[in-house]
Amino acid sequence: METAPSLTAPGNCPELGMEVPVGTIDQELRRLWQQDDARTNASLMNLVVYSEKPGSLLDNSAIVRDLTREHACRAILVEIDRRETLAGIRAWITAHCHLAHGQKTVCCEQIAFYLTGIVTGRFRNTVFAHLNSDLPLVFWWRGELSDILSERLVAVIDRLIVDSSCWADPAASFDRIAMAARANSELILQDHEWTRSWQFRIGLAGLFEDAAAQQMLTDIESVEIIHHPAHRNCALQLLAWLAEQSGWRDAEDGTLGFRGRNGKTIRVELTENADAPPLGSLSLQAGERRARVHQAAGTNHVERCFEAPGYRISSLGPADPASPGELVGLQLARAGRNSLFRKILPRFRALL
Repeated sequence: METAPSLTAPGNCPELGMEVPVGTIDQELRRLWQQDDARTNASLMNLVVYSEKPGSLLDNSAIVRDLTREHACRAILVEIDRRETLAGIRAWITAHCHLAHGQKTVCCEQIAFYLTGIVTGRFRNTVFAHLNSDLPLVFWWRGELSDILSERLVAVIDRLIVDSSCWADPAASFDRIAMAARANSELILQDHEWTRSWQFRIGLAGLFEDAAAQQMLTDIESVEIIHHPAHRNCALQLLAWLAEQSGWRDAEDGTLGFRGRNGKTIRVELTENADAPPLGSLSLQAGERRARVHQAAGTNHVERCFEAPGYRISSLGPADPASPGELVGLQLARAGRNSLFRKILPRFRALL
């Protein structure tokens, strides 16, 4: 397909590599590797990074360059301008190379696409024609969901990475994912908001390894979570995890609260703090006993503390990463089936 002259993608993009006709991508990639025998092509997965935000190709290319230091992949970047009515497509190829053991250069291929106009069919046919068919497909969707996320698309994805913190209507977006996922019962879903709570979950679980802290589990009276206004989903997912793992029932009156295993009411308070990190504090109270995980603004660690009359323990742990690239890197490093998130997802969606 010829490039439309009115496309609004950046004109000269050395950061994306060499612009090539779509029909010659495979040929040009082979030529790229033939130019230097000292380079080794490494790939353990297909990583598609999709965005409808203008200028995202350059941003995502920089993120992928850092990701490939630890995660070998064939990266396919896609930016779609759905405001432009004229159908068009442009493509660039490059390789992100890193020195391995000081002896050879290990490189990962990157293909970048810029599409305009009605793209649904062209997106699948063009992009997925360039996947490495022997490798799993990790699809990182950046931004609001759209009708591009269809059953046909989800059916070929192994792992879908999203960030629900940027969605205007998270409940509707999770409904969209659920409907699309019916075509793929093996789909692994990962949400940045869930990953942002990792150290809080690990920290709280670690506190309750202490015998004195374990004694308060059945007596918890209240839960307080302080969170940044943009990360309410992170707080709700943490709350859903807490309720699911503790065996709490939802409050019968429809309020944000629970009933413990002893039948007593557990009050819940979510507090927004614009100066806080995504999660600022998780606090569980039972009389004079309190378990708390806290991260102060601007710090790179969390503090874990249990207090009771005449008794106190505390420790420090690393904070969860903040940038999108670091979050994806962490999600790729852990891999797995993400079964715990699937377990709490119904509870979280009910809280929404």
